[in-house]
Amino acid sequence: MGLGLGDPPADYGSIMAVGLFVALMCICIIVGHLLEENRWMNESTTALLLGLGAGTVILFASSGKNSRLMVFSEDLFFIYLLPPIIFNAGFQVKKKQFFRNFMTITLFAVVGTLISFSIISLGAMGLISRLNIGSLELGDYLALGAIFSATDSVCTLQVLSQDETPFLYSLVFGEGVVNDATSVVLFNAIQNFDLGNFSSLKFLQFIGNFLYLFGASTFLGVASGLLSAYVIKKLYFGRHSTDREVAIMMLMAYLSYMLAELLDLSGILTVFFCGIVMSHYTWHNVTESSRVTTKHAFATLSFISETFLFLYVGMDALDIEKWKIVSETYSPMKSIALSSIILALVLVARAAFVFPLSYLSNLTKETPGEKISIRQQVIIWWAGLMRGAVSIALAYNKFAKSGHTQLPSNAIMITSTIIIVLFSTIVSFLFLLNNAIHPSIQGNKISNMNNHIIWKPTSRQLLILSHLLRFIRSLGY
Repeated sequence: MGLGLGDPPADYGSIMAVGLFVALMCICIIVGHLLEENRWMNESTTALLLGLGAGTVILFASSGKNSRLMVFSEDLFFIYLLPPIIFNAGFQVKKKQFFRNFMTITLFAVVGTLISFSIISLGAMGLISRLNIGSLELGDYLALGAIFSATDSVCTLQVLSQDETPFLYSLVFGEGVVNDATSVVLFNAIQNFDLGNFSSLKFLQFIGNFLYLFGASTFLGVASGLLSAYVIKKLYFGRHSTDREVAIMMLMAYLSYMLAELLDLSGILTVFFCGIVMSHYTWHNVTESSRVTTKHAFATLSFISETFLFLYVGMDALDIEKWKIVSETYSPMKSIALSSIILALVLVARAAFVFPLSYLSNLTKETPGEKISIRQQVIIWWAGLMRGAVSIALAYNKFAKSGHTQLPSNAIMITSTIIIVLFSTIVSFLFLLNNAIHPSIQGNKISNMNNHIIWKPTSRQLLILSHLLRFIRSLGY
């Protein structure tokens, strides 16, 4: 018997879940707009907190059975959500500042990530193995090194300003993007590497494959961007329809990412450099209306993807399935100890390369303005402590299957990852707000470290801000 007009569709539950999630995203955008002038909140932390709140409501509504509207999918993350974020990052970047600091960025993002990976992996083998949380193998410890070497620059970049602090912004931004690519390449290489037959020759082969992936991915991104510029210039779509210009730019950008994934290259690096080349060549070959449309379209897609990710991370933090397994198997102190050890390793690993590599970078700089000051090194160090959706996606890829896990050792690894992501995002954001922007109260204005006025609060807001600053500094930040 066919369904009547008033009958619900067969997948009513899925439609309701998607509808509620979209409604939450709308609420998040509205709240973010209302807090636009509030320097103590941004859209990332707003989405995280809203996700936590929504997860709590769903948890109580389902009598403690569920806290999520959707099951986490690595395919959803890597195929649909990550490409627009990375592409827009390359498309909007100020290329002059980025390439001026390219060697320093590469030093931090590649060499630094390898140092961080080594310290976290070795530290995990030495410390986590003593907690007796389960049968973890060498591949698991190496995977942890790759998972927690991936930084999250999205929240950081909402605090720093590309116009106010271009040098610092380009370093943090560039390192964040290339670091994600390095971590994902490392993770995939570990998954495919035969650790049982390890030898010096295979290690050299591993390094060679790593360098090949970087070079080939970058080349493919540049080639895709140049091809799009050539096609649009020769065919001149704009004489008939600007819609075709915008469509071909979007599709060719996305095609570059998918080609890289099909060829087992780094889609992150490919689409990032494709965005840079497109903004420099393709964008200038389209009509004026297409330039405005593409700029806002790419930024909008990136914004929606970022909001979706932070909202989901907040909601997934309360997934009762994993927490129940962990609580039934391990004591609360063991769970806290695991998260504390990983967080300490991340802190040490980050410091182990930021300060030495900054010193090496400064040796190659001639003018003081090009050198990284101690204050900037501290900000770069702390900014890179944030862990986000890439770490969670890799953790699910390693320790879960289709978003679910039944092994206690895998469940505690995922819950520890979620704890570290939430803690590092919120705490690092507050630290950066106090130090990167470095508010100085003078009269009735607040200035950043370049003495640009960024906000003029009322006397009541000024009083509240003064108390908040004293509170944060009392915590040692």
